[in-house]
Amino acid sequence: MRLTNQLSAKQSEELLRTLQARFEKNGNRHPKLSWAQVQARLEADPRKLWSLQEMERTGGEPDVTAYDPQTGEYTFTDCSPETPKERRNCCYDRAALDARKTFKPGNTAMDMAAAMGVQLLTEDEYRALQTLGNFDLKTSSWVLTPPDVRKLGGALFCDRRYGRVFLYHNGASSYYAVRGFRGALRV
Repeated sequence: MRLTNQLSAKQSEELLRTLQARFEKNGNRHPKLSWAQVQARLEADPRKLWSLQEMERTGGEPDVTAYDPQTGEYTFTDCSPETPKERRNCCYDRAALDARKTFKPGNTAMDMAAAMGVQLLTEDEYRALQTLGNFDLKTSSWVLTPPDVRKLGGALFCDRRYGRVFLYHNGASSYYAVRGFRGALRV
């Protein structure tokens, strides 16, 4: 019996081809890195392939954006021009969703990320992504919110406007059609 969080051999091959083509097309995101080494890491852990497929399925266009020489880990980040369409219109987390009395969104950014096996970007990761291109010119993305802010009912999100990256705050229970989240996966 095949687990639901594993891809078939055919799905894995198709995903790896997609990821390799994106990797080769966008070399500025990962100079001096080799696709063969990235692929070897991915093939060693099929669960990561499943998470990448979820990132791809929901419109994230994941690509390698960082490498940690100390751990040997590669970081895949959603590189879609706008926050992934299938991950918008959500509040920040389950506590925020449960606190809403009316007009509840269908899901939360934190729950969706956990179900996909990815992490929300931190503010620093979001800013690092923006050095690789112009992302979220029309949308915005929830970012991992520090506990002291979340404890007070708030949550943080970012976008790019006027040639700058902005960090904002909002009530964690708010949701908008143009706000979602970007994920990161370490392999």
